Amino acid sequence: MKFFVTYQMPHTGLDGWMQLPEDVRKAQEVEMQATWNTWMAAHAGVITETAGVGKPKRITAAGVEDARNDIMMYSFIEAESLEAAAELFVGHPHFGIPEAWIEVMAVNKEIN
Repeated sequence: MKFFVTYQMPHTGLDGWMQLPEDVRKAQEVEMQATWNTWMAAHAGVITETAGVGKPKRITAAGVEDARNDIMMYSFIEAESLEAAAELFVGHPHFGIPEAWIEVMAVNKEIN
């Protein structure tokens, strides 16, 4: 089965992190990237796509406007069930970010 995974954190937390001194932030980035790369390599067999996302636009009946949300990245993965997919992310390095969370949901090919 195919699953859609979102890596999220409150955008207010990102604002606070960006206010850290650059050398502190860069050191944290290097450490997080190393643990992320290790996790990704260990799970390469189930991950079909992963990418970061940019700032969104919100489109409503009133028009288009700049927006913010809590999504930082996404992945598509393959797993036997939703429970098995969720278990893959227990202890994920994304949780090194304060208040971060991950959501996993099945991809349905049919829209009813």
